[in-house]
Amino acid sequence: VQLQASGGGSVQSGESLTLSCEASGGTSSGVAMGWFRQAPGKERELVAAISKGGSQTAYGNSVKGRFTISRDSAEDTAYLQMNSLKPEDTAVYYCAASERYSNLIRLSVDYWAKGTQVTVSS
Repeated sequence: VQLQASGGGSVQSGESLTLSCEASGGTSSGVAMGWFRQAPGKERELVAAISKGGSQTAYGNSVKGRFTISRDSAEDTAYLQMNSLKPEDTAVYYCAASERYSNLIRLSVDYWAKGTQVTVSS
């Protein structure tokens, strides 16, 4: 499976951004997809995850109520809508995928995309 992420950039506090990630080369059943992030000097953390069919989602505590993950199963593309961004959301964001949703939310990732920088200034 290959992952191609897009989006990211620099915004002001309170603004919004959308990240997208397209999966290709996998099986017809698809993969669970999600986003992780890593800020300088910090460990990589789960931001959001979504199951293959989209019926299950999970969020990191710091983004609940502000970020929304969704997917277009036909296109095997996941989206991360990030609203009310804060300076502490500044990090490199990584799209990730796993054959099992239960593995992904336990930070057991099978596939990674290159990171994309998100910078939020106050």
